[in-house]
Amino acid sequence: MSGLFLIVGLGNPGPEYSQTRHNAGFWFLDTLLQEAGINLRTQTKLSAELCRTRLFGRDCVLARPTTFMNLSGQAVRAVMDYYRIAADSLLVAYDELDLPAGTVRLKQGGGHGGHNGMRDILRHLGDRDFMRLRIGIGHPGSKDAVTAYVLSRAPAGQEQAIMHAIGDAVGVLPDLLDGKVSKAIKELHTDS
Repeated sequence: MSGLFLIVGLGNPGPEYSQTRHNAGFWFLDTLLQEAGINLRTQTKLSAELCRTRLFGRDCVLARPTTFMNLSGQAVRAVMDYYRIAADSLLVAYDELDLPAGTVRLKQGGGHGGHNGMRDILRHLGDRDFMRLRIGIGHPGSKDAVTAYVLSRAPAGQEQAIMHAIGDAVGVLPDLLDGKVSKAIKELHTDS
């Protein structure tokens, strides 16, 4: 791995969504920004807030789409094209209904798993071979309840579990960015 690495957190823009489960990808990015002591700047042409920085010895672009979740692919594609970043140098962090709150999983490649933000990214990229950080938020138990569930705030205990898992995910980034993907996956999946 060489060149720039892009880390994208998915969510919906606006204060009304900031504490909803669907914004777990933004929470991951916010945790990373806080630990690194850096801020994002709005880049209207790229439909994202972003910054370029050195993170754990690697040149990185951190990005938060300013589009709504269902249009995330537009921003991801624009940032990748602008910085000439290949899919194998991309990590997308997002909420995952199929994992319990407090569980986080890292994987390379795959489908969208019913996640609309990921569906749009796959549509825009045409390449599935990128890293995904799936942040468990649990499932409401009924398909009909999913929209209300992801767009509401988790109870305090669940939210703490999600934030703890996000901390674990940030902890394996040095290995991931150093190209030690298997080591990062093993460490993360053992912790959570």
